[in-house]
Amino acid sequence: MTDTLASRAVDAPSALPTTPSTVASTTQTALPILVMLSVCHLLNDLMQSLLPAIYPLLKQNFSLDFGQIGLITLTFQLTASLLQPVVGIWTDRHPMPWSLATGMGFTLCGLLLLAHADSFPLLLCAAALIGSGSSVFHPESSRVARMASGGRHGFAQSVFQVGGNIGSASGPLLAAFIVMPRGQGSIAWFATAALVAIALLTRIGSWYGAHIGAHRVAARAQRGSGLPRRTVVVTLLVLGVLIFSKYFYLASISSYYTFYLMQKFQLDASNAQLHLFAFLGAVAAGTLIGGPLGDRIGRRYVIWGSILGVLPFTLLLPHANLLWTTVLTIVIGLILSSAFSAIIVYAQELVPGRTGVIAGLFFGFAFGMGGLGAAVLGELADHIGIEAVYALCAWLPAIGLLAWFLPPVGKRAHA
Repeated sequence: MTDTLASRAVDAPSALPTTPSTVASTTQTALPILVMLSVCHLLNDLMQSLLPAIYPLLKQNFSLDFGQIGLITLTFQLTASLLQPVVGIWTDRHPMPWSLATGMGFTLCGLLLLAHADSFPLLLCAAALIGSGSSVFHPESSRVARMASGGRHGFAQSVFQVGGNIGSASGPLLAAFIVMPRGQGSIAWFATAALVAIALLTRIGSWYGAHIGAHRVAARAQRGSGLPRRTVVVTLLVLGVLIFSKYFYLASISSYYTFYLMQKFQLDASNAQLHLFAFLGAVAAGTLIGGPLGDRIGRRYVIWGSILGVLPFTLLLPHANLLWTTVLTIVIGLILSSAFSAIIVYAQELVPGRTGVIAGLFFGFAFGMGGLGAAVLGELADHIGIEAVYALCAWLPAIGLLAWFLPPVGKRAHA
C-alpha cells in the first residue's frame, strides 16, 4: 500500500464545479468549520473515553480480569484501526460528505448498547460499534480540517485534534461524577452528545460537499515530495514505529493509570480518575501547541523533541511519590502529545494528494497500537504486576532516536 501512496496522486475527476468563492476557500482558513470540527471531535472522543473511564465499574460488575479489560479496548481500537484506512482509500476517490453524520450514528448505537449491556459479549459488541463510528469520523474529519486550513495545516490539525483531547480528558471526569455514582445505565445520558454531534456534522457535511471540487483541483495540482519512492516508503515505516512507541506508552496511562494509582498509593477510584483527568488535560494542551509549532520551526524538530524528549520523565515516573507522579505525568502528557499533529501533516506533505489514505492509515495505526498496547500490557500486568509494567514502558520513548532519519519535506524543508 505504501508504494501506491508514494506513486499516485489524486486522479479522480471532480464531480462538482468550482466557483470563485470555493477557489478562494483553498487559501483562506475557514475558522468556523475548524471550530465545529473540534467541537464534534470533543463530543466524539468524550463518548469514546467513557469506555476506559468506567473500567473499574465494569471490572466490579462483570468480575473482569485485566486481560478481559484489555480485550475490550482491543476490540474498540482494532475495529477503528482496521476500517480507517479503507474509509480513507474509498473517500479519496469517492467523497461522501454525509458519511460524517452516519458514522456518528454508529457511535450513538454503541453508547446505548454499552449502557444496557448485561454480558461480556455485549460489552465487546458495544466497543465494536463505537470503534466503527470512529473509523469513519477521524479520516473524513481530518480531510475536512485540511480543506479548511487555508494552508495552515499544522494549525488546523491541532485545532481539530485538541477537541478530541479535551473530550478524552472530560470523559474520565464525567465518569467520576456521573457514571460511577449512578451506575452503568447513566451512560445513556450521553446520547444527547451524539445527537448534537450529528446535527453539527450534517452542517459540516454541507460545507464539505460545496467545497470539495475546488480542493480536489488544488490537490491534483500538488507536486510530489521530490523524494525517491524507497525513501518515502522507509520514512512512512519510521513514522509508524514512532507512533508505536507513542501509543504503546499512552495505552499504559489511559487504560491502567487509575489502577496504578489505586494499587501504589491506595487512592479510591474517583480520586484516581481526577489524576487521569489532569494527565489528559496536559495531552490536550500539548496537542494544541504541537501543530502551530511545527508550522513555525519544522515538523521534524517537533517529532524529535516530543517523543525522545519525554524519555527522562518516563524513566523517573516509576520511582516517584504521589505528588511527583502527578507532576511527571502532566509533563509527559504535554510533551508526548505534541507529536501527532506534526506526524499527520508531515506524512500528508510526504505523500500529497492522498489526505484520506494518510489520515486513515495513521489514525488507524494509532488506534491499533493503543488497542494492542492495552491488551498486551493488561496481560503483562496480570503476570508481573502493574508497577513492573510502568517500569518497563518507561524505555519506549527511546525509540524516538529514529526521528533522526526523517528527511525534510514541505514548506519548511530546510528545517
